[in-house]
Amino acid sequence: MLVYGTEAVIPAEVEIPSLRIIQEAELDDADWVKNRYEQLALIDGKRMNEICHGHLYQNRMSRAFNKRLKPRQFTPGQLVLKKIFPHQDEAKGKFSPNWQGSYMVHRVLTGGALILAEMDGEVWPKPINSDAIKRYYV
Repeated sequence: MLVYGTEAVIPAEVEIPSLRIIQEAELDDADWVKNRYEQLALIDGKRMNEICHGHLYQNRMSRAFNKRLKPRQFTPGQLVLKKIFPHQDEAKGKFSPNWQGSYMVHRVLTGGALILAEMDGEVWPKPINSDAIKRYYV
């Protein structure tokens, strides 16, 4: 669609078997063009409503989750237990323990990662996520 000044013009093709002619038809007061613009505006409005609804839903869910969330703070020197994951060799079966340890927190890294040390002082080279750690009370 071409726009000249305030008038909208659409190229219309007229085919003749031996000749192809392109003619411009004026769309000043065409009702179907006005209806199409209204429908497009309505679709954009509905799309914006859905996006806003999605954001509101995500905010509600995160507030509900964070309300029950209890942050765990670890400090160097605390005693902790480490979770045994199913892919580890220590996971032997249904009645085997779920936690192993006790370990000592050697260093706390940003983002919830910890570097653990064995009770004899040997420091682990790899950090571990604090989700797999729980505090050990003697």
